[in-house]
Amino acid sequence: MGYELPKLPYAYDALEPFIDARTMEIHHAKHHAAYVEKLNAALEKHPAFAEAMAGKPEMEALEEMLRNINAVPEDIRTAVRNNGGGHYNHSLFWVMMASPAGGGGDAPSREFIKLIADTFGSFDAFKEKFTAAAAGHFGSGWCWLVSIHNQTLQIITTANQDAPLTNGQVPLLGLDVWEHAYYLKYQNRRAEYVENWWNVVRWQEAERRYRA
Repeated sequence: MGYELPKLPYAYDALEPFIDARTMEIHHAKHHAAYVEKLNAALEKHPAFAEAMAGKPEMEALEEMLRNINAVPEDIRTAVRNNGGGHYNHSLFWVMMASPAGGGGDAPSREFIKLIADTFGSFDAFKEKFTAAAAGHFGSGWCWLVSIHNQTLQIITTANQDAPLTNGQVPLLGLDVWEHAYYLKYQNRRAEYVENWWNVVRWQEAERRYRA
């Protein structure tokens, strides 16, 4: 099987002025594409293992590999964790955002706001805690709102391209805080990038993932 770089559901400049077009183009066409290429190269070393994943929808097969990372052949396990995680995380990231004209930054439903408020005290308190976790994460990685098995919500960060799935957590909303996600526009001002990102969050996708 061969994984493919997904097309963005919007133009590279759709998230302006909050995320600039050049960053989106490099992020998608270079960084994400490299993860896909390296994931495929790793799987080519074990055609029988790759064949066992064939026939399933791409993201479903990828989720299965990441959930069961210890079942991946040992000599490619790190490559699959890093590059498969990079492919998975970015595939989610793109659809978790939308242009302001296309619903990005719209408020969640009342039901989802209540769910978040019941967990974090209020919706504003959740945003403050998520923003602080994302801005304060040391080094490269991601900040996530996840659901765990009993449907409890939690804010976590993961290093590098580790995916929450490897820890049994379901990602509902994720923010890439690698420098390549923001450096052209924000330089070292990660906190400003995080604050502006809320203007393009697609809450409908987070809610859909929670219900699913």
